[in-house]
Amino acid sequence: MHYDFETVIDRAGTGACKWEHMFADNPNVAKGIIPLSVADMELKNAPEIQEGLKRYIDNSVLGYSNPTDAYLDAVIGFMKRHHDWDVKKEWIYQTPGVVSALFFAVKAYTDPGDGVIIMTPVYYPFYGAVTANGRVVVENPLIEDGDSYRIDFEDLERKTKDPKNKLILLCSPHNPVGRVWTREELERIGRICIDNDVLIVSDEIHFDLIMPGYHHTVFSTISEEFNQHCVVCTAPSKTFNLAGMQTSNIMIANEEIRKKFIDQVESCGMYIANILGYEACRIAYTDCDAWLKELLEVIVRNKEYIEQFVARHLPQVKVKRLEGTYLLWLDFRAYGLSAKELEHFMKMDAQLFFDDGYMFGQSSEGFERINMACPTWVIEQAMDRLLAAMKEKFPKTVQ
Repeated sequence: MHYDFETVIDRAGTGACKWEHMFADNPNVAKGIIPLSVADMELKNAPEIQEGLKRYIDNSVLGYSNPTDAYLDAVIGFMKRHHDWDVKKEWIYQTPGVVSALFFAVKAYTDPGDGVIIMTPVYYPFYGAVTANGRVVVENPLIEDGDSYRIDFEDLERKTKDPKNKLILLCSPHNPVGRVWTREELERIGRICIDNDVLIVSDEIHFDLIMPGYHHTVFSTISEEFNQHCVVCTAPSKTFNLAGMQTSNIMIANEEIRKKFIDQVESCGMYIANILGYEACRIAYTDCDAWLKELLEVIVRNKEYIEQFVARHLPQVKVKRLEGTYLLWLDFRAYGLSAKELEHFMKMDAQLFFDDGYMFGQSSEGFERINMACPTWVIEQAMDRLLAAMKEKFPKTVQ
């Protein structure tokens, strides 16, 4: 490989969220343990970004700044190259992150007491975006189907027909279950929602991280009708490990829907984004296609390693099929542990710091989400610790 996907930066003491969570959960964690929870990468940033930001700082004043034409052109070019998506400059609006965009969208498009539909289990901030704003979570539970999940369209149709339910937060690709919704599934979601006057907000932050054999369809590209009835949330943060840059691009083609969103953001006193975030995104979207290609090879290798390791040594653990994201969804329910017992086993016995399934909803108790955006040797060490802890606690289940 041309790029360095083997070096881990020690982030202890730097304020890195998942490292801080690890030390809070287990203050006696052994030296050298690397957490695999929060969805940023334990990988060095692309050198193009590192070096480009240094040059930018050397030749810039870090003052108030708006997105430049070069920035917007980079966003538009990347979307066209990678997703065959023809984005117009006026559609693009920046927020500090996709999560904040979800919060803004809930406030912009619904009133207190309204229902917001989410497909559960789902990324935990989806719940908070609804409840923190005084709205009602309306669950459309995904149906577990062998090693994957499917949408309960009959339930979705019933819930969109309720006039109290005004908005759906769609996770596409879906975190944590790893589905990349097919075009046909998205068409059906869109038809149901539009026919029942439910606005679609599609979180597509993982849309560059698609496994071989699968294809991501941007919701708004399906038809002009869909384009006029949705908000699509994107960011370079997952793709290029730039979460701390606090820069997301929210695409809204419909002028009225876009104005409501912008008015809501500005009502919170937010008018401009991070100047370094603009530049990091511009560099990533202009110069880092080769880095992304190699990153995907690392994710596939890590996924295959876990799948093969678990099948060989831990047959009671079921690995759900990964179609997109770098987050693998593992089912430990066969061991009969409560959610808290499983969490204790992972963090104390195995010294493994994944995201516990219960965080994504009650239906996912007994699951663990593994962040695979790290060197393969980190995954190998994690699987070895899991096997050793399983031999100690569940010796009859280990091969």
